[in-house]
Amino acid sequence: MDAFLTSQRVLAADLGAEAQLFVEAGARALSGGKGLRGRFCLAGWRAVAEAGGPAATPDDAVVTAAAALEIFQAAALVHDDIIDNSDTRRGRPAAHRALEQQHREAGWIGDAAAFGRSGAILLGDLLVAWSDDLFEEALAATPADRAADARARYATMRREVTIGQFLDIAEESAYLTESDDRHAERALRIASLKSARYSIQHPLAIGAALAGADAAQQVALEGFGHPVGIAFQLRDDVLGVFGDESRTGKPSGDDLREGKRTVLVAYAREALAPSARRIMDELIGDAELDADQIASLQRTIVDTGALERVEQLIADSAHRADRALSGARLGNAAVGELRDLARAATVRVT
Repeated sequence: MDAFLTSQRVLAADLGAEAQLFVEAGARALSGGKGLRGRFCLAGWRAVAEAGGPAATPDDAVVTAAAALEIFQAAALVHDDIIDNSDTRRGRPAAHRALEQQHREAGWIGDAAAFGRSGAILLGDLLVAWSDDLFEEALAATPADRAADARARYATMRREVTIGQFLDIAEESAYLTESDDRHAERALRIASLKSARYSIQHPLAIGAALAGADAAQQVALEGFGHPVGIAFQLRDDVLGVFGDESRTGKPSGDDLREGKRTVLVAYAREALAPSARRIMDELIGDAELDADQIASLQRTIVDTGALERVEQLIADSAHRADRALSGARLGNAAVGELRDLARAATVRVT
C-alpha cells in the first residue's frame, strides 16, 4: 500500500497543489485501522495453500489483493461518515471535516462545509478507483481461472455492501412500516450484507480463490466467515452504544444519535410497553442527545435484557463459526490463525 501511495503521489506531482492535497487526503484515509479485511484475505489464501502441505508465504498477488480490500474499506468509511454526519474517524477528523478545515485554512471562498462534503464524496470515489487498480494488478499475476473466480467474488462483495448500506439508512425511516417483531430480522439482514459478507466472508473467499480453492473448501470458509461477520457487526453495534470514546475514537452512544436501527435496539423495543417504546423511538436519531439521555437509553437497553441477548447471539455465532472449520481440508496452522482472527473480531473494545 505504501508503494502504491508513492506512485499516486508521483502521478499527482504535476497536477497542481490541489490535486496533491486530494491525494494526501486519500493517504490519510488509509492510515490506522485494524486491517481486518486484508488479514482475512491472507488467512483464506493460507488456509487453502497450506492444505495438506507446509506453511506457505503469501505471494505478491494475494498481498496486493489484500491491500485493495483495505483501500475499498477506506472508501466505504469516507462515504459512511458523510452519511452519518460523523465528525471523527479513528480519533481524527473524518475526511469531510478535514477537507472542510483545509478549505478554511487556505482562505478559499465559499461554503467550507459544502466543500468538505463534496470533496469527501469524490475522495471515496478516488479510493474505489485505487482499489480497482490494485485488485486488477493482483489478478494480472494470477492464473486465469483463479482470477475469474476472485473477480466475480469481488464484484459480488461490492454490490452487496452498497445495497446493505442503503438498507441501513432506509431502515432509519422504514422501521415504522414493519411490525415490531420483524425489526431484529431486518437488522440482521442489514448486518449480513453490510458487514458479515463484506468484512469477513468475501475477503476470505477472495483469498481462497486466489489460492485455487475447491468448492468444499469455499463452503467451509463461508460457513466460518458469515457467522464471524455477524458477530463482528453485533460487537460493533454494542460498541456504538456502550463503547469508550478513548478506545473507539467515536463518542459513546453515537449510534443512538445517528438513529441506527440495530439488533440491540430491536431487542430493547420488543421488551418495552407501547408508551415506553414511543419514547425510545422519539429519542433515537436525535443528534442533540445529551449525556443524560444517552445514559437513560443505555439503561433501557440493559434493563430490557437486549444487551444480554445480543451478547448471547455473538457467542452462538462464534461457536457456529468454529464448528464450520472442524474436519475441513484446510491448513492446520491457518485454521488456528482463523480462530485467532475470529476472537479478535468478536471480543474487542475498539
